[in-house]
Amino acid sequence: MPRALRPVFLCLAAALPAVALRLSGVHPSAPLAIVVFGLGVVAASFVLAWAAEAAEVDISGGLAIALLAVIAVLPEYAVDLYFAHTAGSDPAYVQYAAANMTGSNRLLLGLGWSSVVLISLYVASRRSGRTVKALVLDSGYKRELGFLGIASVVAFVIPVTGQIHLVLGIGLLAFFGYYLWRAAASGHDEEPDLIGPAARIGALPTVQRRTAVIGMFVTAALVILMAAEPFADSLVEGGHALGIDQFLLVQWLAPLASEAPEFIVALLFAWRGKGGAALGLLISAKVNQWTLLIGSLPIAYMIGGGSAALHLDGRQVEEFLLTATQTLLGLAVLLSLRFPRWAAWTLLGLFAVQFAVPGQTGRYVLCGVYLALTVVALVRNRQYILPTITSPFRRTEKPAGAERADELVEV
Repeated sequence: MPRALRPVFLCLAAALPAVALRLSGVHPSAPLAIVVFGLGVVAASFVLAWAAEAAEVDISGGLAIALLAVIAVLPEYAVDLYFAHTAGSDPAYVQYAAANMTGSNRLLLGLGWSSVVLISLYVASRRSGRTVKALVLDSGYKRELGFLGIASVVAFVIPVTGQIHLVLGIGLLAFFGYYLWRAAASGHDEEPDLIGPAARIGALPTVQRRTAVIGMFVTAALVILMAAEPFADSLVEGGHALGIDQFLLVQWLAPLASEAPEFIVALLFAWRGKGGAALGLLISAKVNQWTLLIGSLPIAYMIGGGSAALHLDGRQVEEFLLTATQTLLGLAVLLSLRFPRWAAWTLLGLFAVQFAVPGQTGRYVLCGVYLALTVVALVRNRQYILPTITSPFRRTEKPAGAERADELVEV
């Protein structure tokens, strides 16, 4: 058992400085705090990810994927909910809650989805000796896309109204609960395909495995709870001290730290030729962000002393609109359950372009580009729109077995 847990102990050792600083009450300079507490969040995130993967051995397949996606982004939620809670008493923090959410969301699709597809196609082409042009998903992922489609369309209420209302939040949380219920009833009982430390932990005897997984969950959660607040505050203070836009620092650095383990797990799956499983994990995470994360923000805001609606300024509205249009394009491309190479390069390119065209005009132009490409993709895949949107409400059918989530075909 100690050998299987060696990577876990190394990660917890890396998180010790953050825990020690928090318990001692010492407040280092903002740049040093970003490094120390950021390292604590990243280290604990890896432990959480390994525990969630190993837990798949004891949880049914459909629910396991959904829960893994939830647990993997818990560090991000801890940071974002702290910003929302603090905003209830300090309005200056409202922008940071929106920044962290929109940054992580666009990072997940623009960089995560694209990278997984491109790596999967490279691996498949190298193994087959011919050019593989598209990643094909199992038909079971149609339901995931249906949930994502409904949630992302509903999310347009936010930029239109300029606020995240408590009623919307409760509705999204209820929709997330329904999503988990459908995942649990999906009937997918395939053996989990674990890699790295998660595989070694998952191979432990039942009692040792469950004890280790529970201990990892509890320890990592405590580290994240202690490190999230000072890490979030250090990002704000560090931006001021380093002369960097605080909004941008919170928008991109915090998600990179909290989502690193999730990205690495997905990329490892893709490198092993399990592109469907890798993309499926990131699709589930995207559903979680549009339901659980956004739905929790107004609740945290109200608990922190705010009103029933978290009001957004002009910049935050633009960021939400850009994030929503990017999501629609990704969804429109995947309606046929085929992710072609050109679409991956397009999403990756547009994600990169946003850093070269900052400002209100640049964001609105990008929104227009996303929407125009979305219309083209929807017209091309129009026969899949209704079946996808209604799939979350139809009775689950067990896959025939001929289709596989990691199947790659040449088109």
